[in-house]
Amino acid sequence: MIDQLYLDMQVLPKHPLPTHNVVIRGGAPNAFTQSVVAYDEIQNPTLKNALVLEDAISDLPKVGNDQADDVLEYLVKPKTEFQRYIRLSRKEMLDYSFGDKTGPGEGKLMDHCPLKLNKDDYERVKRIPFEKGANFRDLEGVRVGPNNVAEFDPEIPRVYLESGNPLVPEYAIKFRSGKSLRPFGRLWWDETVPTVVTSANPHSQRILHPGQARVLTVRENARLQGFPDYYRLDGPIKERYMQVGNAVAVPVARALGYSLGLAYLRIHDGSDDPMLVLPANFFSPGQTEAIAPADEVAEE
Repeated sequence: MIDQLYLDMQVLPKHPLPTHNVVIRGGAPNAFTQSVVAYDEIQNPTLKNALVLEDAISDLPKVGNDQADDVLEYLVKPKTEFQRYIRLSRKEMLDYSFGDKTGPGEGKLMDHCPLKLNKDDYERVKRIPFEKGANFRDLEGVRVGPNNVAEFDPEIPRVYLESGNPLVPEYAIKFRSGKSLRPFGRLWWDETVPTVVTSANPHSQRILHPGQARVLTVRENARLQGFPDYYRLDGPIKERYMQVGNAVAVPVARALGYSLGLAYLRIHDGSDDPMLVLPANFFSPGQTEAIAPADEVAEE
């Protein structure tokens, strides 16, 4: 009886609803349609614009495939509200995981280095056009046949690299039965990145920088997961990619934590709705004061 009374008094956390628009790709599998978190059709939510790649990384300095120094200086001011926010210090974020101490390297740009591609892959990446939608299909010797299947063009002699290996590898043609656009795929500025992966290997995923001949850096991936710039990753570069890719995105964790905090404090709106509409700014008070509005960040 006492246990049941205790359970009846509990306030369970509600699931936070989305705060931003999203670029829809495909749809939810039928088996998971009841697990989709979304607003009802009769609701008219006020969602912020989708955060695209340009919003997240356009202020970061240019680096090469062989960038070795993982502690750099910022060269320009933030260009978007997101960039202004993501650059806040540990203190401005009200993060006291180091007590009152400043974290290592704080104020510098850390982990802005890419996985160094081998010579063959680097030559392939340099030949991928710097345009939206570019991928291995744009390399010499590839054509798109019936049913959108990539294949070697029999009318063009096979092109080989200095190493003697082919420019277009067999695995790119055969991946997903030739229907995939991901091998050596280039991301673009106006796109959202649907998944931050644990490996920076370009053989089977779109991870090429839109304007540079390299894969996204550890820091660029970390920003896509919402990690503040003061977070410094640890270990060899491949392990740092894994740390970022395996993590729960920081904004998602913050939203879930906000809902959990309300439940812990027994703050409840009295409704049976299992969903929670987050406040316009559900940051801690000190954070909102430190974030500049969009018209106060640097102009192009």
